[in-house]
Amino acid sequence: MKKIIITISRQYGSGGREIGEKVASALGIPLYDKEVITAAAADGTLSEEVKTRVDEAANSLLYTLAMGSNVFGTQAHFGYRMPLNDKLFLLQSDVIRGYARQGSCVIVGRCADYVLRDEKDVFRVFVYGSTDFRYARVKERHPDVKQGQIMDIINKTDKRRASYYNFYTGNKWGKLDNYDVAINASTLGIDGAAETILATVRRMMGE
Repeated sequence: MKKIIITISRQYGSGGREIGEKVASALGIPLYDKEVITAAAADGTLSEEVKTRVDEAANSLLYTLAMGSNVFGTQAHFGYRMPLNDKLFLLQSDVIRGYARQGSCVIVGRCADYVLRDEKDVFRVFVYGSTDFRYARVKERHPDVKQGQIMDIINKTDKRRASYYNFYTGNKWGKLDNYDVAINASTLGIDGAAETILATVRRMMGE
């Protein structure tokens, strides 16, 4: 099989990870999501703390690099040290590029579309859905959450993902120019979205 790297960015509750799992299973290739964090933490000898902080939007990467700090957080000018989130982003970017070199795979989130922007054979997908669709999915997955809090969780999670992506990439999360295709899971359904991606990928691979 010709090599293909599929990156999936997604709105919260849209089913992006589930879609990615179906695509990876159908193609017989690995899927990476939180494994990227674990591998980056191990490579950088970071503590378990990174697993809960990775999605927080940091605010100092560009300043850090401009001031000359390296990716291992050594002392920079004026005693400035690279924050954990900035260090982790660079480490997990290395992990993502490593997975891409190993062979075909699906990578969910982690700004993978940007990290692999110069790589060949990358298919970039953005999955979104209607508010009602996402509300229903989140409610089903988290039945203990009060109904009045569900939309707050959806909005805050999307805002956090957008802030993280926008800051570290300099691009706009969800902007169509950053992806090869955008898929409305509320229209196609989870299976339909996966089938659409598979059909496109197989055509790209000449099957």
